[in-house]
Amino acid sequence: MLMKIRFLFPAFFLLTLFSFAQEVKKDSVTQLEEVIIWDAIKTSNVSGITPSSVIGNTTFQNYSPLDVISSINQISGVYALSGALNTNRITIRGVGARTPFGTDKLRLYYNEIPITNGTGSSTLEAFDLENLNSIEVIKGPKGTAFGGNLGGAILLKSKQEQSSFTGFTNSFTLGSYKLLKNNLGFIHHEDNFSLELHYNHLETEGYRENNSFDRDGILLNTSFKINRSSSVGFLVNYIDYTAQIPSTISQSDFDENPRQAATNWLAAQGFEANKYTLIGLYYTHQFNESLSNTSSIFYTYLDHYEPRPFNILDEFTNGYGFRTRFLGNFSLGNKKTEYSFGAEFYRDEYNWGTFQNLFADNNGNGSLQGDALSDNKEFRRQFNAFSTLTLPVFERFEVQAGLALNQTHYDFRDLFNTGSTNRNAQRDFKAILLPSLTAVYEFGLANTIYGNISRGFSNPNLEETLTPDGVINPDIQQETGVNYEIGTNVYLAQNNLQIGVALYRMNIKNLLVAQRVGEDQFIGKNAGSTRHQGVELDINYKFSISPNVQLSPFISYTLSDHSFVEFIDGDNDFSGNPLTGVPKNRLQLGVQVKSTAGFYWNATQQYVDEIPLTDANSLSSASFSVFRTRLGYRKQLSNKLHLGIDLGVDNVFDTTYAQSVLINARSFGGSEPRYFYPGNGRNYYGGLQLRYQL
Repeated sequence: MLMKIRFLFPAFFLLTLFSFAQEVKKDSVTQLEEVIIWDAIKTSNVSGITPSSVIGNTTFQNYSPLDVISSINQISGVYALSGALNTNRITIRGVGARTPFGTDKLRLYYNEIPITNGTGSSTLEAFDLENLNSIEVIKGPKGTAFGGNLGGAILLKSKQEQSSFTGFTNSFTLGSYKLLKNNLGFIHHEDNFSLELHYNHLETEGYRENNSFDRDGILLNTSFKINRSSSVGFLVNYIDYTAQIPSTISQSDFDENPRQAATNWLAAQGFEANKYTLIGLYYTHQFNESLSNTSSIFYTYLDHYEPRPFNILDEFTNGYGFRTRFLGNFSLGNKKTEYSFGAEFYRDEYNWGTFQNLFADNNGNGSLQGDALSDNKEFRRQFNAFSTLTLPVFERFEVQAGLALNQTHYDFRDLFNTGSTNRNAQRDFKAILLPSLTAVYEFGLANTIYGNISRGFSNPNLEETLTPDGVINPDIQQETGVNYEIGTNVYLAQNNLQIGVALYRMNIKNLLVAQRVGEDQFIGKNAGSTRHQGVELDINYKFSISPNVQLSPFISYTLSDHSFVEFIDGDNDFSGNPLTGVPKNRLQLGVQVKSTAGFYWNATQQYVDEIPLTDANSLSSASFSVFRTRLGYRKQLSNKLHLGIDLGVDNVFDTTYAQSVLINARSFGGSEPRYFYPGNGRNYYGGLQLRYQL
């Protein structure tokens, strides 16, 4: 009953606000600094007329400065699960929900530089939220210029000063679980040159046992305008973090004490240490009024060391590549036709080996490296080519046709075994064509209705292509699917009310299933097909309740009706069951209040329906609601100094809930299956922000 009351109260509160908003007279509205909580943009220079969703600083302000996951979850259709600061999995419209760990089946870009590795895995925790200006999400395979993956694409954009400024910024946060976070930046921006240098540090003991996190990072972002038509930029992002791993726990342990770590991970004092570097050089040239090009070359390096109870993983990856894209237009009759084309190439060399973990013989001191168990090298490469053509069919109606091509190659080298036990192998996937067609009709002022049909794909990672004997299975196929989508974005009440609705259906065949055959061994197979269909709704309103106070309520709702169409696993037929790992209903709602005096208050609620944990649909996680609130003050103290201060509370009602789950968990050694990553209990944080102009 208490859960229902907690759920109904904010919903009633928001409905009251919407009703009250209709009564506010236009002549009582005082113009304040614009607050945009959600911006489902109609066009963007990265995706043409393809619909995408953008969140920025105003959305980030709803949550703790280290909680990028909650910010992403404010986007309908996108669900990010977080087992810890270093254990995140992002799913879009159910795609990627069956991945055991990490994020795949989508592409991640940072300032349009590809940062998804050669097997399709992306790491969001390598970037500090406070260095980001915005996150743009293209849901589904309709983003032709960004790979055509079934999940879509996520575009991260770093902060960059828009006006002339030279000075320092500093954001300092303290909180529960001995949280300490600081981001110090030096910024110089003038007409032809800009430079931003940020150093960030984060440390916390975490909510659970064996849950500490310590991260340092440096971001350098510069650009120089060579002349009126050319500019060049340089980007360096470096992250060094060490994170303990509490891992999943069983239902009994979750009910008894959600703060405990898994017994074997605690005994081994399991952790991961990562050093990640991204270096990019990009060049933009305007050939004439009708043609421009942006090209980049980049290098990535990841050094990863992870002692686990079952072995110790030691790996490093060198990756490099390029991306180029041309944007142009020409006149067709009296109408302007736009086009784009380009390509990107990524290649990496992945070196990894495993060693015995002798923690049981280390007198309670945690992990101890023993003899080598394996030594492997992988060469992975992907090539994407793409083009789009946007035709103005008639006034207010445009059509965009797109075509992408992907070619993927894996080369696996076994450096440990010799003779008949050696597992050297290669796998080339046939080139796959990915067409897309989008139509947009504009009615009224900035109101649109759109439709899209697009084809997408997902690669298995190299390990999923191996049989239990470690030999590449030539029968493993790429997942493919066709997405059908219609939607609308409308602005009412003098553009203060925004309503966005999207309906989609995506049929995926050759479903990739990762079967766990050991504590550290997953193999893949194509086991059938799935149907992903759903509704996404976003409502935002902003109005003034007094000459000095602006109020902005919002609702983001996702209905996911996802199921197995055909799924036969051995002797088990799971056809017709709900798709594992996806909640049917999700709701994110809240309100922002902002005054001309500089005060603001934000409150949000996240509701997540139960999640099927097994393919047989025999077990589900419990639904939950989590409330968060943040109160702050911003003030320009002088011409040179700007001050900000805030206080926040996460999980206000101290709800016990699973912030992430592991589907189809298996038991080992007679123990219970471990499905749950508990979310943090009630916790507090406070911050101080300074901005000083030299």
